Amino acid sequence: MSSDLNIPNDLIELERTAEAAREGLAGLEGEAWDAQLIAWWEASVAALAAVTAHAEESSQSRYKLEMAVKKAVRHPEPEPDA
Repeated sequence: MSSDLNIPNDLIELERTAEAAREGLAGLEGEAWDAQLIAWWEASVAALAAVTAHAEESSQSRYKLEMAVKKAVRHPEPEPDA
């Protein structure tokens, strides 16, 4: 990633989990949608809490770190050819 921020893999995995839960809302209705919404909310809260904690521990901007994590998950850079 081109960011100068140190992004631990656990932050990426938590954001991937939250994003997958959000994507899981598509096509659901009723109680299934309600349950998936709660799963998304909980995953999002966990991801944001981890970003906040890491930003505080590493003296990084929480906002910049959060945006870098989201970008890494939603718009990953292509893998270099081996």
